Order: sequence, then C-alpha cells, then structure tokens
Amino acid sequence: MALIPLNIPAGVYRNGTEYQSKGRYFDANLVRWFEGTLRPLGGWRKKSESQMTGKCRGLITWRDNSADRWIAAGTHSKLYAMNEAGTLKDITPTTFTAGIADAATKTGYGYGTYGSYAFGVARPDNGTVTPATTWTLDTWGEYLVACSSADGQLLEWQLGFSGPTKAVAITNAPTSCAAVMTTAERFVFALGASGNPRMVKWCDQEDNTAWTPSTTNQAGDFELQTVGSLKTGKRVRGVNLLFTDVDVHVSTYIGLPYVYSFEKAGSGCGVISSQSVGAIDTAAIWMSRSGFWIYDGYVKPLVSDVGDYVFQNMNYNQCSKVYCVHNSKYGELTWFYPSSQSNENDSYVTYNYRENHWSIGQMGRTAGTDRGVFLDPLMVSSDGYIYEHEVGYNYDGATPYAETGPIEIGNGDNVMAVTRVLPDEQTLGEVVVSFKTRMYPTSSETTFGPYTAAQPTDVRFSARQVKVRYTGAILGDWRVGVNRLDALASGQR
Repeated sequence: MALIPLNIPAGVYRNGTEYQSKGRYFDANLVRWFEGTLRPLGGWRKKSESQMTGKCRGLITWRDNSADRWIAAGTHSKLYAMNEAGTLKDITPTTFTAGIADAATKTGYGYGTYGSYAFGVARPDNGTVTPATTWTLDTWGEYLVACSSADGQLLEWQLGFSGPTKAVAITNAPTSCAAVMTTAERFVFALGASGNPRMVKWCDQEDNTAWTPSTTNQAGDFELQTVGSLKTGKRVRGVNLLFTDVDVHVSTYIGLPYVYSFEKAGSGCGVISSQSVGAIDTAAIWMSRSGFWIYDGYVKPLVSDVGDYVFQNMNYNQCSKVYCVHNSKYGELTWFYPSSQSNENDSYVTYNYRENHWSIGQMGRTAGTDRGVFLDPLMVSSDGYIYEHEVGYNYDGATPYAETGPIEIGNGDNVMAVTRVLPDEQTLGEVVVSFKTRMYPTSSETTFGPYTAAQPTDVRFSARQVKVRYTGAILGDWRVGVNRLDALASGQR
C-alpha cells in the first residue's frame, strides 16, 4: 500500500464547480490557515453587557492625550461612546436625524403596474434601493469626528464622560454630507458635501471651524469628475484615497494655492459599501460589485479564489451593509456580508494578504475594528453588543471545520481503497475526521466517520474520489498539519 499525503494548499478555493476544487479546500467555517497549519479562529466574549439601540454600522477605537482608551459606535439611530471600563454612553446630538436599519427597496404594493414582469425575472434598475444608514468615524487629535450617511452633519465629540456631554455639529461645516475623514496633514474632508455627491470640501489646516476659502487659509473644495457618488475615504501612506460607487480617486497634499490635487486612479472599481475598504498602511483593499480590488500605488483587480461563491451568495439589496475588518495580527481582512438567504450580515470572506489565500464562513457581525488600542479586535453583533474577538474558543454553539474538494489517485480513473489514516496534529484527538466518497463528480455521496484520529486509525472505504472533513472536537487551539491516507489503487472498476 502507498501513503498519500494530504498536503493541501492553504485557503479555500470555490470558483466554479466542486470538482474544480480538487486537491484544495472547498468549504470552511471559523478556521484559518496560518504559518503552514489549519487552526480554529479565536472565539469571542462580550465587552459590555450594555446593548446599543439600532443596527451598528460604524466602529472606531482611539486614545486621548492622557492615553485613556475610547470606543465610538454609530447605529442607524444613535451615536455611542464607551470608555475602557466598558461603560456605554449615548452621545447622540439633539439635532440628529435617524436613518434606516435596512436598505429599503420599493417593491411593495402599488410600486409598478400589476403583471409588468414575468415571475422570477429580475426587475429593471430603476434606482429603487435606499441604502442602509452607515457611519464614517475618525479622530481629530483626541476628539471624535463622525458623519451618518442619513443625517449628513459633521459631528465632533470632545470627550467628557460625566454629565450630559453630547456630540455637536462642527461650527461652519457643510451639511448634507455622505462621509467624513481626516487627513495626515490635519484637514477634515467632507465627502459628498452640501448634497453634491461629487463634492469634496475641506477646512483650514488645524482649524475645523474655518471652511470658507480665503487668501489667509487653506480651506477649499473640489468637484470630482465622476458619474459616481462619494462613499468614503481612507488614508494610505502619502495619499488620501476617495471612493465612489463607480471609481477611485487619489488626493495628494501640494500646498497653496490649490492645497490638494485630485486624480482618478481607477474606473469600474467603486466600493460596494461605505465600509467595504480595508487600509493596511501601504495599500488599500476593497470589495466592489465587480470583485475585489487593491491599491498599492496603482489600482488593480485582486484575484480571489472564492469570488464566484461570495458574489453568487450575496443579497445585493442589502449590500450597503458590507463591513471590512482588519486583523493585523494574522494579516487578514474580513468582509462581513448578508447572504442571499438573509437581510443582515451573516457570512464572511477573509483574505490573508501576508500568505495570499482566502477563507469563508458564517458569522453575524455588523461592524468591527482592529486590535491595537485594545488588546483584541472588537466587533458588534446584529443585536447591538460589542464583543472582544480572538479570545478563548467560544463560538455560541458553532463548530469550526474545513472540508476539501475531491482527492484522487492519478487522473481519477483508479478506485482508491483506503484502510488507515495517519494523523498529523499538534495534540492528537482534538480533531475528528470524516470522509465523503464518490465514484464520479455527480454521483451520490457516502459518508464515513467521524473518526477520532488519536493514533493511526483503521478505516475502510473505496472510491474514485474522496473529500476529507476536519472538525474541531474540543473548544481549544488545535492544529492540523499533513495527514496521510494508507491507500491502494485497486483498478479502474
């Protein structure tokens, strides 16, 4: 008999058919590949027992000038601050206009004439979707600046946790804005300012109350040459990236008299949502309706091993909820999105930019932020609680697993008779293994196991192709390396 090593490349491949993923992983949940091994994601626990009102679509952490740590979160109806002790405070200004929790699609009774379209045929694009309300959050020194896509005010919160301290509208700032960001040069950018979806306005340097251009300041404005609508902006080393739903523009500080230059960097690559961009210092990576894209000095498409699955599995009516979270410890960007079976974020896709592979899974998170200010990443559940992630191994009843595509001997025309599994695990017995066999790609499937692979384990099955599924048997930090199958090619019949 021959030993067949299950030396399977890291990450999930799920473009096209299941058979096209032969020799790769095809399905996964709550696992990652890192430094050559398959392992579970870290679990989560509540940061605070206080529940926020509304659906959270914005989250940020920062330190003030006294090194105290803060969290701010924006829901469709409220703006919150939390101190490092976990106390939640409502800082919503009295002038705030609440938005909507879910994207609204005008498909109800009375919209369109009866019998206009055949059953099962998609309606034409008539501009009928109003996006869910999202927030852009940034810092201005030690202060918080914020903008709700529904409210449009540029807000500032100057700390203060005792008393009725609320966020307030920035004096003289434009209204009816889509988003806000601060630049490395200490300007506040108002994006989609004054109700113009292409307009960028900025305050004077170091003075966010001076917005009227004059010969004695550097305030200014610029209307982008685009058919898109500004959604968000990100700082990347040396430049500011401005994203519309159609294209991407680069803004560079050049000083007086023009202050900033603007140049289109890419077309047909606009963001799918205002929170779908992950910035990693020297680059930005984002999800678009046309796939994944990266800016590292130039805008170019990012080939994804799971793009076909993700974009077929998405509820596009609710795609304004897509939220990207950076996990710098593992070099990962994760996009949470609503699947085709859900109106709320319930699924995720992760790209490991250090090792260049992808993963998928199910998890309901509406917003999140990287570790750094706090020890662990923070994310928000759909019911309004802030969670610490990558702590322990509690998954609220879910189980981490990874399943391969078909594995064959040679060209797949031989029947493989498997008698034993030789495990390669960090701690034997912490993972169980199952096998799913077929004679050809579209035949019925037979499952064997699960087996606790604590030692060389006896199994007995025959097939032309076999899929291997690893499932965590304990809530712990297990590892799977290169397991081997003791198998014999027993002919073509």
